[in-house]
Amino acid sequence: MSYYQHHVFFCTNQRENGDACCATFDAQAMRDYAKQRTKELGLHKDGQSRINSAGCLNRCAEGPVIVVYPEAIWYTYVDKEDIDEIITSHLQNGIPVERLMLDPQ
Repeated sequence: MSYYQHHVFFCTNQRENGDACCATFDAQAMRDYAKQRTKELGLHKDGQSRINSAGCLNRCAEGPVIVVYPEAIWYTYVDKEDIDEIITSHLQNGIPVERLMLDPQ
């Protein structure tokens, strides 16, 4: 059993050699936005949801990426609207957002 109902990891890795990485998609700002939204919605209390940064999640070609545990559901996203949809559908209502899901590999 997980401590958090949902634990969300945003890849915020920056590759120094200039190769494609999640940081080039403004991943840190998107992570910050998700953290702010979950606080605004009261989802950060009592072990509900936790938003964290992660180093490289090794899925750079599919980036930007996040993974939600304990379900181990991988997502990609384009903008804040996608993040809002993940928060509303998955974190609040327990329904994964299929259109944004990546293969678990």
